[in-house]
Amino acid sequence: MRINLTKKDIINSLYMQLGFSKKICEHLLEDFFSIILNELMIKNKVKIPKFGTFTIKRKNKRIGRNPKTLEKKIISERNVIIFKASNEFKKYINKNEL
Repeated sequence: MRINLTKKDIINSLYMQLGFSKKICEHLLEDFFSIILNELMIKNKVKIPKFGTFTIKRKNKRIGRNPKTLEKKIISERNVIIFKASNEFKKYINKNEL
């Protein structure tokens, strides 16, 4: 059983469901990711209804430590992407637990 879903898997799924060539499906997927990334960089937030919201959050620099060597280092400030699932998505995921 494979755990990771790859771009190739998504392209094959689009190919089977839509009937377009694999090259067109690959371009569709690349364009979809490109749109999300560009909007995220411009607006710092992308909301996809019934799926979730991607936001960019700024993390300040801090002191961290290597758990093996216990050496302390400064972790530089950086942007991180946060994903928050929508309520509909959470309900869909958890509907079989009842």
